Parts: sequence; C-alpha cells; structure tokens
Amino acid sequence: MQVYNLNCVSLGKSVIGANTRCWSKIKNHAHKCTAAADTATNTTVDKATDAISEWQQARPFSEVPRDGVLKFVRQLLPGGRYYNLDSAQLVKAMQKDYGDIYIMPGMFGRPDALYTHSPLDFERVFRNEGAWPMRPNSVTLRYHRNKLRADFYENVEGILATHGEQWSSFRTVVNPLLLQPKNIKMYINKMAQVNLEFVERIRLIRDPKTLEMPDDFKQYIQRWTLESVALVALDKQLGLLRENSENFADASKLFKALTEWLALTLDLEYTPSLWRLVATPKFKRLMQALDDIQSVTWKHTTEAIAKLEAERELGVEHKESEKSILEKLLKIDKKIATVMAMDLLLGGVDSTTSLTTATLLCLAKNPDKQAKLREEVRRILPQKDGDFTADTLSKVPYLRGCVKEALRLHPVAIGNMRVPQNDVVLSGYRVPKGTVVSMIYSTLLKSDKHYARPLEYLPERWMRSSSDTVEDTKSLKASSAYTFLPFGAGPRGCLGRRISYLEIELGIARLVRNFQIEFHYPTDNFFKNMLISMPNVPLKFKFIDIE
Repeated sequence: MQVYNLNCVSLGKSVIGANTRCWSKIKNHAHKCTAAADTATNTTVDKATDAISEWQQARPFSEVPRDGVLKFVRQLLPGGRYYNLDSAQLVKAMQKDYGDIYIMPGMFGRPDALYTHSPLDFERVFRNEGAWPMRPNSVTLRYHRNKLRADFYENVEGILATHGEQWSSFRTVVNPLLLQPKNIKMYINKMAQVNLEFVERIRLIRDPKTLEMPDDFKQYIQRWTLESVALVALDKQLGLLRENSENFADASKLFKALTEWLALTLDLEYTPSLWRLVATPKFKRLMQALDDIQSVTWKHTTEAIAKLEAERELGVEHKESEKSILEKLLKIDKKIATVMAMDLLLGGVDSTTSLTTATLLCLAKNPDKQAKLREEVRRILPQKDGDFTADTLSKVPYLRGCVKEALRLHPVAIGNMRVPQNDVVLSGYRVPKGTVVSMIYSTLLKSDKHYARPLEYLPERWMRSSSDTVEDTKSLKASSAYTFLPFGAGPRGCLGRRISYLEIELGIARLVRNFQIEFHYPTDNFFKNMLISMPNVPLKFKFIDIE
C-alpha cells in the first residue's frame, strides 16, 4: 500500500490521470490483500477446527496396544518368543503380534516408547518435532560424556547424544561445513588415492586360485572406511591399507571398541538392564569401550591439530577454498573441532562398512545390474586407475541408484526416534506431546504395500523418469517419501550423509571398474542388527580382474 502511495505522490499534482490510475491500483490491491488475508484466516481456522475435531474423535492413548512390563520381560528371556532376536527381528515380531502401532513398555528408568510402522505417522511426527528435535537414544554415550568424562568434554558433547540448545549450538557451527557440497568435493582426489590402495590390497589378500577374499575381509573394508573418513575427520591418511602401518594397533583397538559399543548400547538401552541403578559388568565394558574410542580418536585428532598449528606458525597459509573441514573448525573452536572429529569417526566407520557390503552383495547377486553400472562407470573412468573430476558423481546417476537400492534392501538402521513437541494424532490415537516415538521404516522397505516388486534389486526405481521409461520408473517409486529415511529427516537429519555417499560411491565405482564381483555362498542371515546392521557371515567375495 505504501509503495503505491509514494509512487503517486512522486508523480506530482500535474499528472492527474496517472494519479487516478494509481489510486485504482491501490484499491484493487487492497481488495486482493483483504481477500487473501480472509482466505488465509479461514484456512487457518479450518485447519485448527479439523485438528480439534480429529483429536476429539481419536481413541485415547491408553488404548494403544501394549503388554505389561513383566509379561514383556518374560518374552525377552529364554523360552520367550522374543528371546535372542536382534532389533530388526524384534520390531518385526512385535508388529506381527500387535499391528502397526503399539507400546514397548519401559523399565529400569527407560520410559515407555510408542512404536509405529506408518509413513503417515512419520510425517506427522517430523512436522511436530520443533526447532530443537529430541532424539532420546544414546543415553549411555551421554552418560560417558556428561558424567564420567565431563572434565574432558567440558560441556561440548557433540551431536550424537545432546539435545536442545546445547545440540543446536554445536550443529549451527558444523552444519555449513559438513552439508555444503563444495566442502565435501574437495576430498575427491584424496579418497580416490585411498580407493586405489584398496584395489591393490584386494589383489594382494585374495586367494590366488579362487580369487576369493579371506574370512576377515570385513576388517579390510573397515580399514578402508576408517581411512576414508579420517581424511575428513583428521585431515590425514592413516596408512591402514599399506603393509606394516604404524597405526594398525590403534585401528584394531578402535574396531573392537566400536563393535562393543554397538552391541552393548543395544543391550543396555533397549533390553532389561539395571545399569541406571548399579554399574553392571556390561555397563563397565561399555564405558571402557567408549574410553578406548576416546583415547584413539583423541590421539590422532591432537596430532592432526598439532600439525596444522605448526604449519600456521611457520607461515603456511592455505587458501580458503583449500582449507580442510578440520582446519576451518579449528579457527572457530578447538574443542568443537576435536569432538566433531571424534563423532565422525564414531559414526562413520561401521555404518559405511554396512552399506558398502550391502552394495557389493546386491551387485554380486545381480550381474546384469553390475554390468549396466560398469558401462556407466567406464564413461567417467576410461582407465581403471584414472582420476575422478569434481563433477564425477553428477554423471553417474545409476551408481547412486545402486547404492540407494542396496540401502533399501539392507537398511543400516531400523528407524528414527523423536519426541513430538505438540499433541498429535497417530494411527487414530491421541499421542500426548513428550511421548517417545520410534518410527520403524525397515519393515516397510520390502512390503508390496509400499513398493512394486519389493524383493527385487532395481536401481532403476531411484532414477529420474525419461520419455521412454516414464511409466516403468514411476510404477517402481515408493508409496510415500517417508518410507525411506536412512539418514533421518528435518533439522536432525544425518550430518555425515554427504561424506558417506561420496566415500561409498567413489569406492564402488573404482571396484566395479576393476573387478567382476561375485558371491557364491548362502545369504541367509547375512546381516545382524545390533545398534546398526552389520555383516554376520564371512565376506568371501570373489574379485575377478576386468581385462
């Protein structure tokens, strides 16, 4: 309104016709604004009315299916129907018993949790998570950092186990560095070098007659993932894929501690345990594992920091575009840089190992898809040991489809957890704000309710539709965007997702360009789900050189 008035005045009294036309515009604009405001108000009122009506018609929270604590505990003990199930098997069994929504009773200090298998519920939960999303897991990790080793962390506890303003402050600092593509792409050449070393290590350790990997090949994949994530977290190579590396002992200690952390966290936080009341033997083992992770990562982080500080004292100044993420974080806050490096190592080794293994397995069992991928990779890597370019991954959409489809068939995690900040109706029940809600998407990924041909490995379902395949591609899409959330959603989505995709896609591209990948063993129970899914059998992949 003021703009039109000012424009009219500036024309002067002599331009009467222009003023008349301008005043006409003002009236028309005012009518439109009033109409739009009325419409917006009516829409808001209608939505509020609908929400109130839906809440009133919904069933009370007390009617959500559940078992009592003692009955549930008995089912977890020897002889019970949930005994000895991993987390993925447990939620699937409970879904069969109770339906798509139910309560898992809390015990020994852990609150009740609402479990839902509905994508519609997922969307509602994420829309009610607030600016500071609550993800009430990693309680033991928080105890380690907030209580046991509070003197070390000094209230800078990272992103894995913090909430509220403390989480938001940390995330605000690291988000611009870890989620901007340009900051991640600078690691392409360094990761490419690690991948070449991985290819050579495979040639050295495979059986010369069968060309199969040794039973401990998982350890070599872990070395590769640790080496790759260390480029970002520590701004250095550890040499774990070379002979007689001085860092082998540290790496072995870290792998063992990470395995303990995954298994014991699941045991202590999701099954009956007295650790909140007394320091049980498993709790002590977990705290020792976290101490080991802290000591190894602290050692290498301080070495990396000392190197950067020494360079700065010598007057070595990198261009802003060439500065590593660690170097940029150090300029902001040394403690944040240290804890962020530790969190990247803590969360980036086993999850990437799991997804890499899943992708190799899917390609080995689907040679036609592997051949199609290889043809795509040849266009960006004419030579087996050629260099990647900065825009490499934008030219290989089928590669991203292969990784995402492997992640659908073999999810790394079973779901996401949040605490809604508002009352919300889920699956027809009134769920009060502050309720712990677990959104289980792993049970949806192989369901024909949500995916066409769900048991088939079809990277095409993730491709953009083209004129000649538009119908087939569309028919393969998920029923909802909320059925596939491997990296979470919203403000608390996975901070390392860009690093993970870069690392895996570059690695898979290099392996497919160099080898025909096969696997000739049973795949039943190939993965076991602890805190995340991990390989559960010897990874005896066969790597045949491509001529």
